[in-house]
Amino acid sequence: MFFLLFLPALVFSQSNNHPADVENVLQKAGKNRPELEMAITWARKSNDPLKLKAIYFLVRNMDIHYSRNYYWTDSITGKRIDYNELNYPDLASAVQAFDQIKKKYKKLIPIAYTYKDIDSIKSVFLIENVEEAFKSWKLLPAKNLTFDEFCQYLLPYRVSTEPLQNWRKVYYNKFKWIADSAKGKRNEEALQYFAADFKTWFINTWDTEVRKEPLPRLGPLQLLSRKKGNCDDIADLEVFKLRSQGYPASLEHIPYWATTSGRHFFNSTLDEEKKLLPFDISTPMVKINNFSREPSKVLRITYSKQADALAETMPESEIPPGFMRTLNYKDVTSDYWPTADIGLKLINTKNKPLVAYACVFNQFAWQPTWWGKVQTDSVIFKGMCKGAVFLPMYYVKGKLYPAGYPVASGYQHKLELKPDTIHKRTVTIKQQEKYLILRSENNYKLYYWDNNWKLNGQQKTTDGQVELVFNDVPRNALMILIPEYSQGNERPFIITEEGERMWW
Repeated sequence: MFFLLFLPALVFSQSNNHPADVENVLQKAGKNRPELEMAITWARKSNDPLKLKAIYFLVRNMDIHYSRNYYWTDSITGKRIDYNELNYPDLASAVQAFDQIKKKYKKLIPIAYTYKDIDSIKSVFLIENVEEAFKSWKLLPAKNLTFDEFCQYLLPYRVSTEPLQNWRKVYYNKFKWIADSAKGKRNEEALQYFAADFKTWFINTWDTEVRKEPLPRLGPLQLLSRKKGNCDDIADLEVFKLRSQGYPASLEHIPYWATTSGRHFFNSTLDEEKKLLPFDISTPMVKINNFSREPSKVLRITYSKQADALAETMPESEIPPGFMRTLNYKDVTSDYWPTADIGLKLINTKNKPLVAYACVFNQFAWQPTWWGKVQTDSVIFKGMCKGAVFLPMYYVKGKLYPAGYPVASGYQHKLELKPDTIHKRTVTIKQQEKYLILRSENNYKLYYWDNNWKLNGQQKTTDGQVELVFNDVPRNALMILIPEYSQGNERPFIITEEGERMWW
């Protein structure tokens, strides 16, 4: 009887014998805690202290991760439709089955949802991931990785917010031929084998197709089934492929280009000397030697939490939507582009926020790409790419507001673009191949930035006209020329006192 009374207390004390940060996540897991603890128990019984450390690494960082997925419902009854594309041998069969399902209902509606890893991951999934990751660590490309490098580049079971799927064994078997073919080759050479494989079966839909269902990222098995996706899907795919064959891999992200519109995802691995080896499997060169344009920031998406992430100290409501609300990214811009710290003066306002945001002009709007702590009437944005214009802004009640004047961070000099509305001038804007070709009988409006885009003047072109002349333009102004046929791709520019036009 004494033994029966004592046993629960013994189990309780053992179940809480975890590092404090791990215990904190286990408590958050609630009903799913036993699943995570079964994985921990398995690691303890394995008599391999590194496996226990690996499980702890995954669990202590698990609470920030989640999947975004969707299901179909009947628009009339709201009933969830029993359908999973992965239950079919190939995509064609899955599409055919779905077409048959659609005939039974008047209309089907996709319902998006998210689920947290700590609420849904099963012990079997976690254990298999660790087992297979340790097998990959023994393969030649990964043999020299430290345990910390293993945790960052090989161990994680996910890459982004894709639906969780058992991918390790499937990818290992499917792509083992690549590792066999690249045996004895340097990692840079091995990337050519991964690229050659990619080109034989996967279609890049970046500028040709938009996914209609509410599924931001494809799961690893969906990537194999659908055989197509955009640049973020491709980058995820290559992480899965490389890790399955023992190659360290990470996801790299440019949230916004600083001197054009759009964003980008690509990858990096390590060479034999553990030097950074960035690559884009969808490009002819594969290895990235340099970018053709300025990146606002280059981020490495990690599985682990980063102590210097803004969201560690700021509430989400005070952070613009996007990557800055997350905790798992590293700023690696200086690995890819010349950078500099940029100090800016701020406009004096009441109730000044604690943080200002560095914004770049992308998709015809100012987009937040980094932050800096406000120091009385100034801010310093650290590690910003050279060759771009940055506008400091505040984020208040869900909106961005100008906090100062834009600054052009050149490769040699820095220039605050505060328009001089007292001393004005006449500017001539000439045609420039690849940048500006004037169309006859079209209206062109010239704007300059002064806390918003202000109209300076407009002109209608005549046949054969190759330049525009505008009077009373403020000196030292950031300008933008908008034609009536604009598709939102125009770039801001400045015109120096010598008449040179510089695009940003």
